[in-house]
Amino acid sequence: MNLKTRAWAVQIGLSFFALVSQAHGQGQGAAADATPQAVLYVQSLAASCAACHGTKGQAVAGSQVPSLAGLDKAYLLTQMQAFKAGSRPASVMQQISKGYSDSQIDSIAAYFAAQKK
Repeated sequence: MNLKTRAWAVQIGLSFFALVSQAHGQGQGAAADATPQAVLYVQSLAASCAACHGTKGQAVAGSQVPSLAGLDKAYLLTQMQAFKAGSRPASVMQQISKGYSDSQIDSIAAYFAAQKK
C-alpha cells in the first residue's frame, strides 16, 4: 500500500470512528450517518472474515465455523480481545486478531452485530 493510499485509508477510518462515537453518544446507529467511504472501510475490514465465517458473517450451513451475523457486539468484542490476548485458544484467530487495532475490532464487532442472522 503506497503512502497516499494509506493516508486516505487512515483518514476514512478516523472519519468513521468520529461518526460512530457521535452516534453512540446520541443513542443512534452509526450506519445512518456514515459516509459511503466509512461504510466501505468497515465492510473491507469485515470482508477478511468472509473466507471462514461467510459473507456478511453468515457461515455456510453445516460449517464448523460459527456465523457472526447478529451476535451481540459485546460478546464479539470479548471473544476477539481474548483471541488477541492469546487467552482463547484457536487455530488462526489469534494471529488474525493481532492484526487489528482495538478500534478496528470495535468496528468489526458493530458491523457483524448489525447483520441479520
